[in-house]
Amino acid sequence: MRIALIGCGRIGRVHAESVALHPKAELVRACDAVESAAREVAERFGGLPGSDADAVLADPGVDAVVIASPTPTHVDLLTRAVETGKAVMCEKPIDLDLARVDDCRTWIGAAASRVMVGFNRRFDPSFRAVRERVAAGEIGRLEQLVIISRDPAPSPAEYLASSGGLFRDMTIHDLDMARFFLGEVVEVSAMGSNLVADYIADLGDIDGAMVTLRGADGALAHITNSRRCTYGYDQRLEAFGALGALGVDNLRPDGVRAYGARATEAAAPYLDFFLDRYTPAYRAELAHFIEAIDSGTEPTPGFEDGRAALVLADAAEQSLRTGRVVTVGGAR
Repeated sequence: MRIALIGCGRIGRVHAESVALHPKAELVRACDAVESAAREVAERFGGLPGSDADAVLADPGVDAVVIASPTPTHVDLLTRAVETGKAVMCEKPIDLDLARVDDCRTWIGAAASRVMVGFNRRFDPSFRAVRERVAAGEIGRLEQLVIISRDPAPSPAEYLASSGGLFRDMTIHDLDMARFFLGEVVEVSAMGSNLVADYIADLGDIDGAMVTLRGADGALAHITNSRRCTYGYDQRLEAFGALGALGVDNLRPDGVRAYGARATEAAAPYLDFFLDRYTPAYRAELAHFIEAIDSGTEPTPGFEDGRAALVLADAAEQSLRTGRVVTVGGAR
């Protein structure tokens, strides 16, 4: 599969490496508004560098496009890519505005079946294993899901100002994970706090949150988020059911434990960067996209999953502002 990358920043480079490592894929174009970034990616992973997205979308030699550019560009690039018959893997969110997402869905029609949205955590080996074991009935009926996601440090103000807020930027990954386990979500309740950085409050955003979800079958999910975690990148999950529980703890560089007079079971710090924690998930995500398009099946998470996660993020925002539980209808 001949793949073009639009957006050669941090996430784009991860995708470029994933393409380069896949035996069925070739990076044929690398595009970024900052042409030097495109050249750096092309020199390392291959492809023709450039800054003209129109040229990429018009190229008949491109089979699929990975969109890793800033969120405001996603809808336009996604729409034009599918209009030219290309498959698309688009980073989350599709857009910050649900109305624009719906307009995009109407415009692309059946071609939405060739669009994948980048919720890479579904492909984390540990999270995926728990989900498969829950689906197999190992813990009986799922009753409660607990998701903890805390960043080592808050992003800079320049990024947060255009991020769409904590729920659409950070929690949206966890909202998708909740749907991955619960299916349709019918109620959302959220509380937020400003305890980490004054500039986040000045932006009108929150830096910590707790969100509770109710699935259509009655199962509950609880999400804890923080923009700061002094001990590393905190990524944990627990699924609890009638017959027991399954959990995923944080990852470390190794499994060594030290025992001495001053400490016992002392271990290395948790992984401190999302790329270290989720690189295998990004690899598996791209592999799924390639295999799905190659076989003519619909990749997942797809366009509707991207929309549904944004619906939940909007509901969490509404709950935060009103102090009320918000009823939602789930994905269309």
